[in-house]
Amino acid sequence: MVITRATEYAVRAIIFLAQQPKDGIVLKKDICRTQEVTPAFLTKIFQPLIKAGIVNSQRGVGGGFLLAKDPSEVTMLDILEAEEGKLKLNHCLVDADFCQRDAYCSAHEVWHDAQREMAEVLKRYSIADLVRRENENLAQLKKQVS
Repeated sequence: MVITRATEYAVRAIIFLAQQPKDGIVLKKDICRTQEVTPAFLTKIFQPLIKAGIVNSQRGVGGGFLLAKDPSEVTMLDILEAEEGKLKLNHCLVDADFCQRDAYCSAHEVWHDAQREMAEVLKRYSIADLVRRENENLAQLKKQVS
């Protein structure tokens, strides 16, 4: 399983928004420039995030985007599910009628456990955590260069 490019860019863009002054509107062109994404693709990426209540948009002159929630309240799972839908590793986990073997299938148990564990890991990391980690990583890189 590979996440889509849209989800990858969504995570990067949300981290970028979280690094901006609180409640500050960020221009679309600034997000596009810093995240190396086209305006059309950014619009596509942000539509499900707006619908999920993660991002707000403001139209018109001086318009742009801002986080709708505190970065500590937005998890990696929130972003993934906004972009790609509920996390499901296998068809048998999506539709109970997909496979008649669920009651005894040992693979079904593994898919279920893996999905649950993956969701737990993604829930554990908030955008605030990722901003902090990125700042720490950049500080370490600066030390190495000095």
